[in-house]
Amino acid sequence: MVRGRFRSYGSAAWTGSVHAASGDNANGYYLQVMDYEAAFSAAVRQVRDEGRYRVFADLKRQRGRFPRAAWTTPAGHTREVIVWCSNDYLGQGQNAVVIEAMHQALDEAGAGSGGTRNISGTTSYHVALEQELANLHGKPAALLFTSGYVSNEATLATLQKILPGLIIFSDELNHASMIAGIRQGGGPRKIFRHNDLEHLESLLAAAPREAPKLVAFESVYSMDGDIADVGATAALAKRYGALTYLDEVHAVGLYGQSGGGVSERDGVAGQIDIIEGTLGKAYGVMGGYIAASSMLVDAIRSHANGFIFTTSLPPVLTAGALASLRWLKAHDEVRVSHQERAATLKRRLRAAGLPVMPSNSHIVPVHVGDPVHCKLISDVLLQDHGIYVQPINYPTVPRGTERLRFTPTPYHTDAMMDDLVVALEALWARCNIQRLGGRAA
Repeated sequence: MVRGRFRSYGSAAWTGSVHAASGDNANGYYLQVMDYEAAFSAAVRQVRDEGRYRVFADLKRQRGRFPRAAWTTPAGHTREVIVWCSNDYLGQGQNAVVIEAMHQALDEAGAGSGGTRNISGTTSYHVALEQELANLHGKPAALLFTSGYVSNEATLATLQKILPGLIIFSDELNHASMIAGIRQGGGPRKIFRHNDLEHLESLLAAAPREAPKLVAFESVYSMDGDIADVGATAALAKRYGALTYLDEVHAVGLYGQSGGGVSERDGVAGQIDIIEGTLGKAYGVMGGYIAASSMLVDAIRSHANGFIFTTSLPPVLTAGALASLRWLKAHDEVRVSHQERAATLKRRLRAAGLPVMPSNSHIVPVHVGDPVHCKLISDVLLQDHGIYVQPINYPTVPRGTERLRFTPTPYHTDAMMDDLVVALEALWARCNIQRLGGRAA
């Protein structure tokens, strides 16, 4: 609270009531009391007014029936829906091998890890998983975090502590977790236009030659579905003496002969200094990690607050992730099927004249361009058609580019795609949204 003569503020955050002055305030001064609830209400109202307020869908995934789930409606009724926006890209959260490994770890080790990694939270499951992750990317070492967000934020912030004056060159469409880590580190940063290597080179060339540098970028950009030229970016960074930091969150498990990501697929993993990934998407469990040199990993382990002061992942999760990782290494046919399903859905949507955005990955974004229409379509798909897909609005994507983001899996059938296309065609006509060819329905 702030001391001062009371006056009325235009903001709803300040209450109109005045408390009687007493004690130190008896000479005519009063305390201004902020109406905290009004401030929270205003923040929510802003999101509602912009048409991007989200209501969580109460879903229960059905084991063995992926991508089906049971949806509990606001009225308390339950109905079956098809999930079209899961980041469990390969359905590994339903893989019997993964589930059995988790049951076994639960029986062997119990529920929790017991502490941070430095105290008592390092188990044989963590050690084995880190070794497997390092092997996946051809690196000497790996380090587990509680999520992909934390691994990005903690690592990028800590690198700036270890390397004073580090200049980070960041793709303008990098994930919020990378941006948070770069900002938290407080060092100089340069933003280059998305996947624009000419712009990146101009920034690198203008930087002091003696300054430490790092180029941070992603392989698959999950909202647009485009893929960076990993090899060319790494070569450019090396030319200017810069480290490379590659976020493969939406690529690990999905690309490469053993699931090592785009860097494995393109044969350039050895040219990347730090590869970051997640265990919560293609691997179907939870957690994040980095893979790099032994010394770099040891430095991050020793200095990153986001690692040091966080309870480690429970054994049940690390055991499940380890089983998923090993299984996917040996089953490239699942990746092949996944790519076929994504290509098929794109083809069917385009054939119907629906505005599929350009994507050379497994991501299938369909442009809407208006937050209210985007939410309306999503709501009607769920309520009337049993199809669940979330609207993607600002700030995840720029205003005016609102979209539906579909993530077909190997288990989405042709019949499911037929139902989806029919429903979307009807809704595009209902909302009078522009189709391919520049015309509305």
